[in-house]
Order: sequence, then structure tokens, then C-alpha cells
Amino acid sequence: MKDPYLLHIFNPTRNVSPFDVNMAYEAEFDGVIPYSEVGLGDVHALTQDTIFSRGPTGVKRTGIFIGGREFGLALDMLHRAKAAMVPPFEVSVFADPSGAITTAAALVACIEVWVKKKTGDSLEGKNIHILGGTGPVGICAGILAANCGGNVFLASHRGKKVGQEAADEYNKRFDVNMQGEDFGSEAAILYMLETSDVMVGTAKAGVKILSKAQLKHAKKMVVAADVNAVPPLGIEGVDVNDMGKELDFTPNKAVGIGALAIGNVKYKVHHRMFEMMKTTDKPLYLEHVQAFEAARKYAAQ
Repeated sequence: MKDPYLLHIFNPTRNVSPFDVNMAYEAEFDGVIPYSEVGLGDVHALTQDTIFSRGPTGVKRTGIFIGGREFGLALDMLHRAKAAMVPPFEVSVFADPSGAITTAAALVACIEVWVKKKTGDSLEGKNIHILGGTGPVGICAGILAANCGGNVFLASHRGKKVGQEAADEYNKRFDVNMQGEDFGSEAAILYMLETSDVMVGTAKAGVKILSKAQLKHAKKMVVAADVNAVPPLGIEGVDVNDMGKELDFTPNKAVGIGALAIGNVKYKVHHRMFEMMKTTDKPLYLEHVQAFEAARKYAAQ
């Protein structure tokens, strides 16, 4: 095959995600080449091997995808790849570790839509508590929500200090103002529910983090969103297919957004990012900002 569309996957962990490989072929890349245990220091040489091997025509039919498990590391690798480009030998690069960026983009875009429908307002000034907020989805969602003007709390079951450490690291990096919070006890959860406008579950799959009994104390809450698709539900009462279903057991008749409904938007965003890589005339560097732009369009449909 002459001048095939090739995607090189740089992955810092031992295994490359089958999801990412499948998505690349769904986007009709002709070849998907995975690299495991790639360190930050490896990216420069791998990138230059990628760009100089195909010539000015072939390089336009080449892309780099960055996976792994860590949000910050993936963006560092993307920036290292960008710095290794030598025009006109440049390729597009897309970072999405564990699908965290596209999931977070879909999550926040859906929340934004339903807050608007319920209140007529944007996320500006809304108290947004992200339970499991120190993982890659939680951190990315927090940054996006903070950029929309939300008062974001990254809550950890290991305590407020752990949440604040994650907030401090990414506040400095992205010029936002997130705060740490604790959800390691019943008292801590009830304290959050008293003031929360939006409750978000991004904790470990297969673990219930909020019960219906607890949510009865959510006096202000307008949206509850959960990205856990593995039973039991992360937020009890929010079904995986819910998209704006009223939670009649909550004081404010909040609406639920479930994991598969969010996943449907995430899938479209992920596919769109790959499509953009293949059709662009100039190299693109795709991360949370571009993913959120796409997610907003899909969530509004």
C-alpha cells in the first residue's frame, strides 16, 4: 500500500489500550503501531524517527497518539513531541491517557448543557464536587469546569490534603483555582452535599460512592453525573443510560447523567480527534481544550 495512513501510539505503561487501537482503526487508519513503556526522554527520538522516514507527502499521512494513565505526563509527552518537529516534517499529535481527556470533555460538556436547562445559567459560580477527583478524569474535568467559572473541589477518599495536593499541582500548571476536599467519611460527604450544585463521580469503577439516602441531603444539587459503567453504580439512582433523567428522590429534583450516555459523547469526540488528524493541512496538537470544543457541539445536539 502506497502512502498509508499510519498512527504511532506512544504509551508509557506496559500495555497499550485495546480501546485506543480499536478507535484508530474505526477512524480508518491503515496501520496502528504501538510502543509500550515509552519514557518522556524517549519521545524526542521516536518523534524524529516518525517524521523523517516518510518524506513531505507521507508525513501528512502520519500521526502520533499518546496514551498511558497520567494526565500530566501525557501532556508533557505531547509538548515534547511538538518540540521535536522540524518543519516541514511535522505530524499531528493527540493525547488521551486512559481516555481521560475525551471522557472529561464529554462529562463537563453534558453537565454544562443540563445545568443550563435546569437553571438557565452557565457553570459560572457553581459549586462542583468531583469525587475521585485526583485521578486523570477527575483532574481534567476539574480544569475544564474551572475554566468555565465553576468552583471546583477535587475530593479524595484519602482526605482533603491529598485532594489539595492534586489541586495545587494543576492550579499552578493551568492557572485555575481548584480546591481539595475530603469524601472519606459520612460526615464529609454530607458536608459537601449541603452546598453542592453539581456532584460528579469519577472514582474507581465498580465502587458506590454516593447513596440515595445521602443524596436526599443535596438541597442545592441540580446535576449528578457518574462515569462509572461497572456495577454497582457509582452514584446510586443514576442509571448508566440516563441523560437528564429527573432524580425524584432529591430535594431539588436534580437530573442524572449516566456513564454510557457520557460515553456516547466521548466516543464521538475521540473519533472526531482522529478524523481531524487525518484531514488537516497543518499539524494539530490535540488535548483537553480541543476535545472540549468538540464535546460541546455533540452534547448540544
